[in-house]
Amino acid sequence: MTPELAIEIARRAVQTILMAAAPMLIVGMVIGLLVSIFQAATQINEQTLTFVPKIVAVFVTFLLFGPWMIKLLLLFTRGLFDIMTTL
Repeated sequence: MTPELAIEIARRAVQTILMAAAPMLIVGMVIGLLVSIFQAATQINEQTLTFVPKIVAVFVTFLLFGPWMIKLLLLFTRGLFDIMTTL
């Protein structure tokens, strides 16, 4: 295995993980921002108020994007196996 191939595999792995995690991270960030604005407007400083909506939103996002994420990870894994057969 050449160093260039190893770097390419690592780059694709990081790219795949970022793409798979992006929907949940973005939804969690948006919900956190909305809850923070709500807390600032109402002056409610309850720490647990931010966790429940974020957890629910991330779970729903995972349910919606789960099949796409699995396809993305399977595509990456198949690519790895294809590369292994050529070594």
